[in-house]
Amino acid sequence: MRRVERLDDLNETLLAVLRSNQAGIWTALPGVITKFNSAAMTAEVQTTVKVRRALPAAEATWDTIPLLVDCPVVFPGGGGYTLTFPVSVGDECLVIFSSRCIDSWWQSGGVQQPPETRFHDLSDGFVLVGPRSQPRVLPAIATNAVELRSDTGASYVRIDAVGNITLNAPTVKIQGNMTVTGSVVALGDVVGAGKSLSTHKHGGVVAGGAQTGVPV
Repeated sequence: MRRVERLDDLNETLLAVLRSNQAGIWTALPGVITKFNSAAMTAEVQTTVKVRRALPAAEATWDTIPLLVDCPVVFPGGGGYTLTFPVSVGDECLVIFSSRCIDSWWQSGGVQQPPETRFHDLSDGFVLVGPRSQPRVLPAIATNAVELRSDTGASYVRIDAVGNITLNAPTVKIQGNMTVTGSVVALGDVVGAGKSLSTHKHGGVVAGGAQTGVPV
């Protein structure tokens, strides 16, 4: 930004005024999570872009914006369902600033009258966790399927373009009844009630050409 002491052109003067006004309008900034409150679904964020501040002399300085506190964290959700994930200190995020004060809405929900007339203020940020700088990009992004995955890519649930679902994990636990329509193919051992199917034996069987009855 160039320092202008005197302007003879009206357009340049108006542009300088507009630039000065825009400096106080906050829309969105990248940041890093410094604290997460899972009970309140809020985060404390340190923004990662410094702001330029002019000094009385010709020089200027670059300041770090103070911590943003009590910022609502946005999880994808709707219709009675929500996708949640753990938010950790150090996670990168994007903070979007509301055009009006959100205090009354945040405390009471519903349609509320704002208690203050502030616009695009640093006090009214919503946190979207997920944006990544280049040093933190995810490895091996699937380009032909949707995935819910770990950052390392070692565990994932994948749906490909034709609708096949692949689940990859060291252990999969299912709590509740399971109904399968179609065949079940097990490429490894099947274990139930502490017994292995591959080593399970029945007593009272006479060798020969006879067949056993159906499972009971």
